[in-house]
This record gives sequence, structure tokens and C-alpha cells, in this order.
Amino acid sequence: MSAVSQRTWGGRFAESPAEIVRQFTESVSFDWRLYRQDIAGSIAHAKGLAKVGIITKAEARKIERGLRAIQKRIEAGQFQWDAALEDVHMNIEAALGSVGQKLHTARSRNDQVTTDLRLWCRETGRETVVAIRELMRALVELGEKNVAVVIPGYTHLQRAQPVLLAHHLLAYVEMLARDAQRFGAGLAVQCPLGSGAIAGGTLRLDRLFVARQLGFCEITRNSMDAVGDRDYVLDYLYAAAVTGLHLSRLAEDLILWSTAEFGFIRIGDAYTTGSSLMPQKKNPDVCELVRGKTGRLYGNLVAVFTMLKGLPLTYNRDMQEDKEPLFDSADTLLASLRVMADMLRHVQVNKSRCEAAASDPMLLATDLVDFLVKKGMPFRQAHHAVGALVAESEKTGTPLPQLAGRKYGAAAARVFDVWRALAARLAVGAPSPKYVAAQLARWRKLLG
Repeated sequence: MSAVSQRTWGGRFAESPAEIVRQFTESVSFDWRLYRQDIAGSIAHAKGLAKVGIITKAEARKIERGLRAIQKRIEAGQFQWDAALEDVHMNIEAALGSVGQKLHTARSRNDQVTTDLRLWCRETGRETVVAIRELMRALVELGEKNVAVVIPGYTHLQRAQPVLLAHHLLAYVEMLARDAQRFGAGLAVQCPLGSGAIAGGTLRLDRLFVARQLGFCEITRNSMDAVGDRDYVLDYLYAAAVTGLHLSRLAEDLILWSTAEFGFIRIGDAYTTGSSLMPQKKNPDVCELVRGKTGRLYGNLVAVFTMLKGLPLTYNRDMQEDKEPLFDSADTLLASLRVMADMLRHVQVNKSRCEAAASDPMLLATDLVDFLVKKGMPFRQAHHAVGALVAESEKTGTPLPQLAGRKYGAAAARVFDVWRALAARLAVGAPSPKYVAAQLARWRKLLG
């Protein structure tokens, strides 16, 4: 048998692809990662073929046994991947031997690969949600350990108003909760098997039966869209990019807080590095790498967007380029989530430094405005009056509470008690100790 005829599609070709073409077009070097999904899809397809009588039940059982044996070999590191067979699908089919020649009946690699990839995105999406929730737990735990710590809240990276440290950490819990929802919403629910290369086939299958074998609740309704769709890849990549954005912002806060200038936290030695020249250095490299890897998550999303943007229906070989960005984003994000969760459990908060920063009376200038408003002064007038006091304080060096007491009485000076000010913030979503404690308890219960 010639090399051409051994190829799965070689019947109409007089010669094999050039070696440079074979190397350029193979995908098994990275799509081997789909082996579990490919085997699961093939077992379901074999059962579907047997259900409608295209193959016998005995043949379906033989195919299933063969596929499960192949999976064991792969997972034991005993399977030899052959780039000449192009991809994971053909490698596994060839390994089945003669019985495998019936397996591809009523199926194309076009609907096969998108089925595999949907399964992979679904499983990896669930794994990502687990990692996100673990990071959320770490944030809640850090907040619980430091529930009585106050820090300045910042806008424009300038001190703004006092907040509880736990409230700040819970802001990231809220972000991550939205991230988890995105991954959950992006899980593929439609099964494309049975769509064929583009137009289905004349061998009728029970597609819903096959779909349910794979845990899908629906089947695709248009064969062209089914094989040409990669929205679910974009959904994962988008969710990963937004999660990366949130991780990057968290990393930046931790980097700032760990500086000598802030001194709010100390990151455990096992999660920092030193300098090859400066012996005193302790660098927050984990945070910096998480921040830096966000660029890869963005780049992978843009790469797949760009690859898909000009493709005519339906399948085009360009779409092979969806997998490496997808795999890279999943690996990058999962690693970042896990290391951040681990690191947060080794962060110590410097309460005294936090309290010193939060004791700045300027943080409660807005509370003085509110005090004057309650006394009947129009807001704009009160804002201007307090602004003038702030300017006088800065010019003369006189503490703002002292100036407020002189002009508006002792009650105005009492406004500058941080804990009293926090306790007065009773609106839903505000950082009162009572509300923050309730939110920590709520998230602790939700996260288990």
C-alpha cells in the first residue's frame, strides 16, 4: 500500500504532501490534549451508529473497548503520536485497527473536532470556576482575619475615604463572582455531532441520543453553523481575559501595599524573590508575573477574533489556529488563579501601618460636608466651605478637626472619628463594620 493511500484522505491524490507541508500543517503536537474528549465523542458516536443499525452492538462494544485501551496507553505515556497522521483524531482512529474503519461512518473531522473542542471548553470552564472560587475563599479568609483593619480607599491613587480592608478585598470577590458566572454561561450546551463536513449525511442518526451520551442538553440546528462556529472558544477566551484583568488589578494593589512607602502587607518569603545584586530586596514577582501574563490572555483573544473575522462559511483550515491560544489561555489563567490563592494565604497585614494611614483626617472631609448638610447648609455651599478649611489646614499646618471645631463647634470635630464614620455608612454596599461582617459571612456560606 502506498504512502498516499494510507492517508485518511489520500484516495484522489497521486503523491503525498511535501515534508515541509506535513510539518507545517500537522496539529497533533498540540491537539493531542483533546484525546479524552475525542475518545468520549467516538464512544458516543459508535453507540449512535449501533442504535440505528449501521454497525452491530458487538462492533460498538469492540470499538469502545479499543478506545478505552488507547486512553490507558496515552495516560501511561505508552502511546506514540504520529505527525504523519496529522491530528489527534486520525492518530486514535488508526490505533483502533480494522474495527476503526467503521467508526468514521456518518462523521467528518469537521463535526468531530468541534465536538471535542466544545467538550474541552466545558470541562475546562468548570475547572476554571473551581479555581476562581478557591481564590474567592482566600480573599474572604484574609478579610476575616483582618476584619478590624481600616485603610484609606483611593481614587486617582490619592487618598479618598476610609474603608475596611475586608471591604476592599470583598470588591475582588464580587469581580471574581462575575467571572465565574461568565465561565458558567459560556459552557457549550449544543452538540454538533451528526452535522458532517457541512451538510449532514444520508445516513440518519439519532443525534439527540448521541448528544445526551456526552452530557449535552441540546443539538445544533444548522449543520453549516455547527461546523463553522467557534463562539464558545471566544466565550472562554473573553471570560479568561476579563478574569485576567481582575487578577492584574488585585496584583497591582498587593504590589503597592507591599512597598516600603505603603507597608500595609508583608508577602510570605516563599512567594517573593530576591535580587542578584541588592541583598535587601524582596520582590513581589508572583504578583508581577500575574499582572504581566494578562497581556497573553488579551493577545490570545484578539488572535482568535482576527483569525475568524474574514472566514467564509463553513470550515476553513485557519480554524486549526484556535487551539494553541485557547490552551495557552487556560493554562495561564489556571496557574495564575492557583498561585494567587496560595499566596494570599501567606500574606500578613501590618495593622499599625494601615491605621496610621487611615488616621489622616482629610479622609473624612466629605463627612464634614455631610454634617453641614444635615445642619441645613446646601451641599454646594458646604462643599466649598470645607474645601476652604482644607486649604487653610494645608497652609497653616492646623489639623482639619481643630479648624472644624473652631468654626462649627465640638460636634463638627467629632465627625473625624474613623470608626464612628464607618459605622454611619449604613447603605447597602457601604463599608460599615456591620455590613462588611454580614458580607463576609454571606460569602463564607456561599463558597462553602
